Amino acid sequence: MRKLAAGNWKMNGTSDSLSEVVTLLAALPSPACDMLLCPPATLLARMAQLAQGTALQVGGQDCHAHAAGAHTGDISAAMLVDAGASHVIVGHSERRTDHHETDAQVLAKAAAAQVAGLVAVVCIGETEAQRDAGSTLDVIGAQIAGSVPEGSTAANLVLAYEPVWAIGTGRTPTIAEIAEVHAFVRARLTARIGAQAAGVRLLYGGSVKPSNAAEIFAVPHVDGALVGGASLKAVDFGAIVKALSLA
Repeated sequence: MRKLAAGNWKMNGTSDSLSEVVTLLAALPSPACDMLLCPPATLLARMAQLAQGTALQVGGQDCHAHAAGAHTGDISAAMLVDAGASHVIVGHSERRTDHHETDAQVLAKAAAAQVAGLVAVVCIGETEAQRDAGSTLDVIGAQIAGSVPEGSTAANLVLAYEPVWAIGTGRTPTIAEIAEVHAFVRARLTARIGAQAAGVRLLYGGSVKPSNAAEIFAVPHVDGALVGGASLKAVDFGAIVKALSLA
């Protein structure tokens, strides 16, 4: 399976930031893994234009569960497709926390994305309190059951495990902890969608940076990364892409 390096720019980036994309594409015209960047909606169409004919794919950071309607400030999956997106992140921990999104809402968004022709990048992961309570696998199992649409395939689903307590903190789970969770995720995903689960890429997201990328990517069932801050600079994201290409 071809690995995937995905970058989530979150609420960062203006027009000037697109120069980083130009630099990235010049440095890595034909990487040995897939590349995906998810910029803020204001940059999506322009980044998609820059990415045309290159190895870079572009995605949204969220979508509404409905195709259209009176939902001020929201963006539908069809609108993302129209802007040039191939993927969309749903259920990121910051959406689950800041906007109180439930598994059911994430499921509806993921299903809407797939209907529109997007690959849904469904995020799952435990908080620090849940990790300390020993309930990590219970939480993740419930999220997979509640957030992944039935009938998902390797072509329209990516699953990203992000330990919430490691995002932006500089803390990283041990390699053994990452391996345990990713093996569990593969097994639970198989129970959810069957044989297609073998081809679904499982990303790790939690303070991935050039200095620890190679070690993380060597873990079984880690098929790539969902990168936050390190995806904003071409030199940092490029180093992660290179590490993944060698994994």
